[in-house]
Amino acid sequence: IALVVGRDHAAALSSGTGAMHLALQYLGVGPGDYVFSPSLTFAATCNPILYVGATPVFIDSEPLTWNMSPKALEKAFETYPHPKAVMTVNLYGQSSLMDEILAICEAHNVPLLEDAAESLGTTYKGKPSGSFGYMSILSFNGNKIITTSGGGMLVSNDEEAINKTRFLATQAREKERWYEHKEVGFNYRMSSVCAAIGRGQLTVLSDRVEKKRAIFKMYKEGFKELEFIHMQPMHKDNVSNCWLSTMIFDGVDPIKVMEHLEQDNIESRPIWKPMHLQPLYKSAPFVSELDTGSTAENIFATGICLPSDTKMTEEEQQRVIDSVHAFFK
Repeated sequence: IALVVGRDHAAALSSGTGAMHLALQYLGVGPGDYVFSPSLTFAATCNPILYVGATPVFIDSEPLTWNMSPKALEKAFETYPHPKAVMTVNLYGQSSLMDEILAICEAHNVPLLEDAAESLGTTYKGKPSGSFGYMSILSFNGNKIITTSGGGMLVSNDEEAINKTRFLATQAREKERWYEHKEVGFNYRMSSVCAAIGRGQLTVLSDRVEKKRAIFKMYKEGFKELEFIHMQPMHKDNVSNCWLSTMIFDGVDPIKVMEHLEQDNIESRPIWKPMHLQPLYKSAPFVSELDTGSTAENIFATGICLPSDTKMTEEEQQRVIDSVHAFFK
């Protein structure tokens, strides 16, 4: 995996969530610290902030990729000038605007953690997703582009950081003949069986990415005549793995579309509900890129995720497209 994403070192772990937890642990994040995170993401991105007792500051999205807004990130630094880390997420396989985000983080001397759980196989300006920032996390959960049944990885060019991560992931056992422990460790190692599955899955990574992109392309072609449907934008600097095909509607309640698809026995899902709207995080700060409302809220309120399984046939996908068309007749 380190070779695939262009990193020097990698630690195989039991989950992407565990990888993010250990990254924060290594950086010394704790009570009283702020960590910036995009709001439009899955809870696994930011829950580790609570694990270490820190406070998340949620950052709005921008419309070009649906990922962390550099404009909102700059605003966050004005209000919360000394965060311990910044996390960015590559939503649904689309890379964040890495150059702008990295420049902001470097200007403030704050490490960037890239959550590439959804974007293995994606490139940004020709560089692979997972190669940006101080550390990147990957996920091999059952729904990801490749899977180890359950698993994750932390990758970095810092050998010391990865060695320390491995140490913490295996209960922080010291190199003694007996079981010696000087600090709290965790049970985050990846099993040998899961690692073997992952090695096998790596052989089909390029095929999976190609299939995901073909699925997205077929949806985009199938909906091109419906002017009120917009697929997730593909930024000019990105070549997305198209992990999930998603779209937003103009003036249409996405729940109604989902209910219609359910009647045709077709599963769809909402866009991630922004973290600043979640009951768990209702007291956490949120920084919008807009004067009123937020881009993240707008995407959530108008979007759905379409069936995107690589085992789906063209005939099955055409049935999804036909069902959406039927809803608007």
